[in-house]
Amino acid sequence: MSLIHKPHDKFFKETLSDIGTAKDFLQNYLPQEILDIIDLETITPQKDSYIEKELEESFSDLLFQTKINHKEGYLYFLFEHKSYPSPKIALQLLKYILNIWEQKTTDRPTSKLPVIIPLVVYHGKVRWNSPLKLSGLIDAYEQLPLAVTNHLPDFAYLLYNISGYSNDELKGSIKLRIFLKLLRDIFEQDDRTFLTTLRESILAFDQLEKQDHGLEYFETFIRYIMNTRNDLAFQTIYELAKEISLERSEAVMTIAEKLITEGMEKGMEKGMEKGMEKGKLEVAENLLRLGLGIDMILKATGLTEDEVRELMN
Repeated sequence: MSLIHKPHDKFFKETLSDIGTAKDFLQNYLPQEILDIIDLETITPQKDSYIEKELEESFSDLLFQTKINHKEGYLYFLFEHKSYPSPKIALQLLKYILNIWEQKTTDRPTSKLPVIIPLVVYHGKVRWNSPLKLSGLIDAYEQLPLAVTNHLPDFAYLLYNISGYSNDELKGSIKLRIFLKLLRDIFEQDDRTFLTTLRESILAFDQLEKQDHGLEYFETFIRYIMNTRNDLAFQTIYELAKEISLERSEAVMTIAEKLITEGMEKGMEKGMEKGMEKGKLEVAENLLRLGLGIDMILKATGLTEDEVRELMN
């Protein structure tokens, strides 16, 4: 069990909810023809999510209001954080677009519908093979006469398959490149490749921390890794950070201590309901998944070494 629920969702939203980073992404990755009619200075995040509850473990979304061709419009980000693509994502997008239209025009029944541009972000290792247009889901659409297709809905979405980006294709500010590079490699099975990405990203934070909120984003970055890569020991992250700078390793240790405290608090809460010992065991299990050493777990939980080793086995 991860100490943080839905780590992909949190990493995605904490990064792109920052208006500066969202604008940076759009400036670098929207087609120029779309950029020409969008006023990026008017972008405002919307609080609503349109993901069905049963899909929240696989998808995240963000909606931004902006001016498109001098009128009210929206940019809708759908982030698929599974390692494989959904075959009918265009149909899923259609439902969300309809929901947005209905919500935004409820009080204006006679007004025209605003423009909504859908963007899909994907970072799985399985090749994207889902149709990029809704019509691609309709059986033998290309064989139908115009007299029929005129009566069928259709639209295309913009796809950003981050897993296929080379380092040269990762554009934008330091923060955006750190975000995209980690998304690209978070599922990487080759430890050497992932550790190279981790090293490069930690080095990049030296420049980012000179900007606003750099330290806070480093915590978001480390938490995402520690909660997503259960195969990566905390000690590995710590030693890598220590090679780069003492300050960076101290920041990693501080984050680990916060996770321990949060885990203890959750364990104590569960302990009140299920029994204190069981609560401590759940905390110890979480800390083991983070790769913390036995000594630190013993101090944090008060369990015996035999109890912790039994969990390890």
